[in-house]
Amino acid sequence: MRFDIITVLPGLLDSPFAHSILQRAQKKGLTEIHVHNLREYASNKQKSVDDYPYGGGSGMVMQIAPFAACIEKLQSERNYDEIIYMTPDGETLNQEMANGLSSSNKNIIILCGHYKGIDQRIRDIYVTKEISIGDYVLSGGELPAAILVDAIVRVIPGVLSDETSALSDSFQDGLLDAPIYTRPVDWNGHKVPDILLSGHEAKITAWRHEQQLQRTKERRPDLLND
Repeated sequence: MRFDIITVLPGLLDSPFAHSILQRAQKKGLTEIHVHNLREYASNKQKSVDDYPYGGGSGMVMQIAPFAACIEKLQSERNYDEIIYMTPDGETLNQEMANGLSSSNKNIIILCGHYKGIDQRIRDIYVTKEISIGDYVLSGGELPAAILVDAIVRVIPGVLSDETSALSDSFQDGLLDAPIYTRPVDWNGHKVPDILLSGHEAKITAWRHEQQLQRTKERRPDLLND
């Protein structure tokens, strides 16, 4: 998969993509991540990409022309399956969405907003999908973009060294994950549940599923309703 991320603050994305699983995925050739500085597509001498909103109001709005120029340049070089805008009023990101994007798309453009957002015409003309990472507002779309890329890339076959790891994550089966433990067995009187030391695979599986249901019921009952 290839990701092209358009932003006014490319430096914010240096670290998320240079470490851990995302770094390994790129080294393996399983994904490409390219970050584009929107200011390079500004036509004015100051390289500004925002202006006052029509109709008045506080804040600034990101202009249509720089985004259009960058998107169209990228589209002239290859086909894209999705152009995604990270926005609080988009569809909330979940595991099912990440799974779908990882399996059905090869090239994705991600737009990062700033200030009060982007000119609506960009959303109307170019954007094919709008995604939110939650019901809150951040200073820009860079961190949400990094979260989206991470969620998609980690479920691409071959990215994780243990192929079953992603399949057992929370939300993959609509439930939260069960409690997990490692050594030592006894830490200051706090012990690992005996069932996990039994070696009885079927009973361990049943225990974990029971714990998933219980934890989901207590913490996210909405998932059970869904």
